Amino acid sequence: MGTGLDKINKLLEHTEGLRRSFRNFNFSPDNIKRDERRYSLKEAQELVGRSYQAIRDAENDGRLSPPETGTNGRRIGFTLSQINNMRDIFGTRLHRGKKDDPVILAIQNFKGGVSKSTVACHLAEFLAKQGYSVLLIDCDSQASTTTTFGYIPDDDIDENETLLPFLREEAETLAPYIRKTYWDSLDIIPSNLMLYQAEYELASKPSASSFTLLREGIETIQDNYDVIILDPAPALGMISLNVIYAANALLIPMPPAMYDFSSTISFLTMLKNSMESLERHLGPIEYKFVKILISRYDESKSAQQALVDLANDQFEGSVLAAKLRDSAEIASAGNRQRTVYELNSPITSPKVHNRCLNILDSVNKEVELLIRRSWASHAKSLREAGLD
Repeated sequence: MGTGLDKINKLLEHTEGLRRSFRNFNFSPDNIKRDERRYSLKEAQELVGRSYQAIRDAENDGRLSPPETGTNGRRIGFTLSQINNMRDIFGTRLHRGKKDDPVILAIQNFKGGVSKSTVACHLAEFLAKQGYSVLLIDCDSQASTTTTFGYIPDDDIDENETLLPFLREEAETLAPYIRKTYWDSLDIIPSNLMLYQAEYELASKPSASSFTLLREGIETIQDNYDVIILDPAPALGMISLNVIYAANALLIPMPPAMYDFSSTISFLTMLKNSMESLERHLGPIEYKFVKILISRYDESKSAQQALVDLANDQFEGSVLAAKLRDSAEIASAGNRQRTVYELNSPITSPKVHNRCLNILDSVNKEVELLIRRSWASHAKSLREAGLD
């Protein structure tokens, strides 16, 4: 009958074909993921902050190239790269000031299933869509974020293309591990299963420097970015401790369920103890903001709303006003290795799709505002807009 290991090996024999079939299904005909999203002229006006006529005038005088047209002669729409080029031409692209620190935002909870990678991927694309320069670092050996961006982690990504060599102190900068993505202004450092080796290797001979590696690596490349998003594993390990020390802001996804609340309280307790230990050896850890995001929220369940009210009461202003509601559109997009922001048309229905986009935008705009409030160079424009 075989041992338990024999049975696991038999299952694994079929995984390569399964993963390749999955990618063939999602990214035919050539298995390469691209940004197929196109933006209408109305959307371009809103994103760029210039009128229809100003965009048309810039096309007519040669400052801007018009979008491609289809076989019927009608415009297909603008790519995100064209949108960002418009922003550069009109001077409306948002960036941090030269004296502003980049925001290094960890999306962290030690419990799995809280939508951590969903939040990280959608937030990264949202911020890049607003024109910011964004780096997304997949610090989780499960590599869900890497998979979302079109890779089969253990097929397409070698261990030497992840954080692993840097955490082994085989490189002086993170620059060699950064990849451009199909999403304009968004780069990624991918992950795969072999990254987990760093947990054992760092723990085998721990020292103060074992916890500062990621911060030191980020310092070598951070000047190229406005925002760096860290997606760590749902566990308290050496890599997560590196993330805690490297970050200067923290977002904690938390579903409104009693077990998740209890788990988050345990997470905060462990986080406090870990930070106290790190500070004793390494000095103060400063966070620009720490916020809880209610995730996987179902407004039709009254018990969930009661827990949300409890969280708002007990966490004293540390809970984001926007909530990430459950949506079939997020799940359906995920099954296609996409985010909702990448869809040109609804998968479920227009109503569900538009509602989901509004939910995602409300969450991500609130995080964007927290980021901008941390930059002194944005204080005047936020004050003038009544957002300070």
